[in-house]
Amino acid sequence: MISSSSSSTSSFSTLILLTRRRSLLLYSTSPFSSKTLIHQISTAFLQNNPKLLPPVSVSKLHPHHVPPILLRLQSDPVAALRFFDWSRTSLGFIHSPHSFSALIHLLLRRRLLAPASRVFDTMVRQFGTQFNISAVFTENFSSYGSNLSYVGGFLIENFCRNGELDSAVEALVCMCTLGVSVPPFALCRILSACVDSNRVNVILDIYGKLCEGVRGQGFCVYEFVMSRLLGKGEVEMGLNFHSAVMDRGFVLDVVACNKILKLLCRENQKGAEDFFDVLLRVGPEPNVVTFSTMINAYCKDRKLEEAIKLYEVMKEKGISPDLVVYSILIDGLFKAGKLEEGHRLFSVALDSGIKLDVVIFSSVMDAYVRTRNLEKLVEVYRRMYNEGISQNTVSYSVLINGLCQNGRIMEACGIFGQIVKHGFVPSILTYSSLIDGICKLGNLKDAYYLYESMVKTGYEPDIILYGVLLNGLCKHGLMSDALRFFFQVINRGVKPNVYTFNMLIDGFCRLNRLKNAVKVYNQMRMYNIRPDVVTYTVLIRGISELGRLNDALVFFFQSLKRGFLPDVVTYCTLIDACCKQKNVYAGFRIFEMMLTNRVNPDIAIYNVLINMLFKEGYLEAAQTLFEQLTERGLRPDMVTYNTMICGYCSLRRLDEAVHLFEQMTQGQCKPNAITCSILIDAFCKEGKMDDAVLLFDQMLEKDPEPNVVTYSCLIDGYFKSENMESAFELYEEMLQSISPNIVSYSILIDGLCKRGLMEKAALAFHSAIDRGLVPDVVAYGILIHGYCKVGRTAEAMVLYGRMLISGIMPDAIIQRMIAKHLLEIRSHQNMSAQPDDVL
Repeated sequence: MISSSSSSTSSFSTLILLTRRRSLLLYSTSPFSSKTLIHQISTAFLQNNPKLLPPVSVSKLHPHHVPPILLRLQSDPVAALRFFDWSRTSLGFIHSPHSFSALIHLLLRRRLLAPASRVFDTMVRQFGTQFNISAVFTENFSSYGSNLSYVGGFLIENFCRNGELDSAVEALVCMCTLGVSVPPFALCRILSACVDSNRVNVILDIYGKLCEGVRGQGFCVYEFVMSRLLGKGEVEMGLNFHSAVMDRGFVLDVVACNKILKLLCRENQKGAEDFFDVLLRVGPEPNVVTFSTMINAYCKDRKLEEAIKLYEVMKEKGISPDLVVYSILIDGLFKAGKLEEGHRLFSVALDSGIKLDVVIFSSVMDAYVRTRNLEKLVEVYRRMYNEGISQNTVSYSVLINGLCQNGRIMEACGIFGQIVKHGFVPSILTYSSLIDGICKLGNLKDAYYLYESMVKTGYEPDIILYGVLLNGLCKHGLMSDALRFFFQVINRGVKPNVYTFNMLIDGFCRLNRLKNAVKVYNQMRMYNIRPDVVTYTVLIRGISELGRLNDALVFFFQSLKRGFLPDVVTYCTLIDACCKQKNVYAGFRIFEMMLTNRVNPDIAIYNVLINMLFKEGYLEAAQTLFEQLTERGLRPDMVTYNTMICGYCSLRRLDEAVHLFEQMTQGQCKPNAITCSILIDAFCKEGKMDDAVLLFDQMLEKDPEPNVVTYSCLIDGYFKSENMESAFELYEEMLQSISPNIVSYSILIDGLCKRGLMEKAALAFHSAIDRGLVPDVVAYGILIHGYCKVGRTAEAMVLYGRMLISGIMPDAIIQRMIAKHLLEIRSHQNMSAQPDDVL
């Protein structure tokens, strides 16, 4: 094909030189009558009135007159087209290829593409492609002053449209040989045709000429072909094309290769990896953009190890990572939770002189906010300040969010003031974080003041901010205010979502107002909001906490019929409810149903089941379940170990508890203060005070640090072993480092009451109140019992009345105690009155 086109190329160039001479010769050698005839006919068609032609003139018209007449009509291509059709239909002329070519030239001069294409199709139907169409068109270039590039592009376009790819390639080669630029539209058409017909080898054969033909037009042949191949899913063919271009000695632009790599990263990760390997192997040499594109793809696909390896390869090749590379890697590591590696790379970038921007600093800060690491958050913030990087609203908002999460609201308010001071406009996120923090502190009044000031500045709160305020009201039990605010939000045109309804339902359930929770649940249908798994779980928990296990189970199974798919939290809630109702059978039936429905139980489920078995005295079943954890791919957590040790202690199996404790000290899950407190309490109850004191001393020397529960357990042990001196010494020691709670005070009061030291017991009781502690029913019961025991009934009754005034309802034990002593007093009074009655 290419060889035949090369022979036509020489004739193509020769024809260009001879065309003008032949046209003039044809016109000058015509007799005068021919000139008159040509003039008459062209005038008639310019006037759009062929009827002016005398029959004699028409009878003298012959096909060889057509080209000169078309030349005279070149000022009006439409008239030329009418003449061409008239002579064919009315006179029966069979036009020659030269006549067709002349007309097409005239039409193309005026950019009349559609008529030109129709004429071209007629010519192909009449003559086929057995003649040199390119040469025929070349003859008319000079006569009609045609644009070589435009006409050549027209030929290529129409050859491709008619399925004549070889002819299109021939025309393109001729144009390139003559130095005629190929129009981009024609090049796109022929390249697309080659790719679509799987004739990429044709492109490779003329690749050099193609590149020459589009030089200076901003068109990249390589990029177009590769994009077309990849668009068809022909990744392997694209890689072969790239290698073939490089093998033939052509120099490819790495910028174009980077564009192809980016396209592959979006559409075909494996293809991107293969293409990158080809670049490393055959070239062109990848640059920093190439590496950053591939690293970004790996990070988005969570293939951080591959991204880091590429980063190392990049440095080995002497390519210095830039801001983009470091930003991608740091962001990827932090999002994947690899904080240490991310912070290390973050420091490397800064130490290397890379000027990281506020975006990456904000991203790093946000990662530490999500892990609640305030220390690191502040460290990064200070580093940003020291680097002289200007803050923006996002970085300030992240810092405020982190401070609020850690309860440092005053500092967060200070940062908020800096935002306003520096002229930044706080975002909805900024307001939401600060309002949420203030709500969590219980300062709802200030939260609403900030909300109102935000509205006054022209902000339109979104459903998230409304949810923050609504959640604050619900968490603090202000359900009437929460409902009022909810309907205010709806009246403002804000559409509620499932999260807002879940907050209201949860708030009512926390207050044991189940009827109100169900009413809110029923209202969800009015707003076309479908309950989610949280909605059902919250309601099941609310019903269960009222002790209505059967109702909870009925609601659960009704929800299943509505298409509800419970998750592991839902099952855990139900099993826990069964445990509290001491219904082991129902708990394990729910557990079996969970396994049947292919919901994988987590460690929390097993913790609940083990706790339930121990409470019901099923020691062997609890041990068996504990041993099955590793078989099912679960690792016991701190709660699991503490539940097991507590269970052993409750069944007075202290040896097993100590053995498991020792296993913890040797394993990854180390004992915490709760673990040690459980054992110390068990030692004390068994009268093993030496073991209890030894474990307590180990806590003081090492970790974990004793808490108020630990101290309380040991103090109680001293009291029960009648070691009053040690009990008071430990109590004084606790006051120096730990604030006692009402439980520790209750233990102290109980110990004093049992020894008949009521004055000291009363002093301890009032000391707790002075510390801001609120005595509970246990504390009141201990002191009332102490007074009654020593016969100080009057003080007991005064304390009982005070308890009632404080809103604390007495339990059955206190009521029996008071009733018993009142009866004793009345009986004593009756006996004292009998001698007088006798007299």
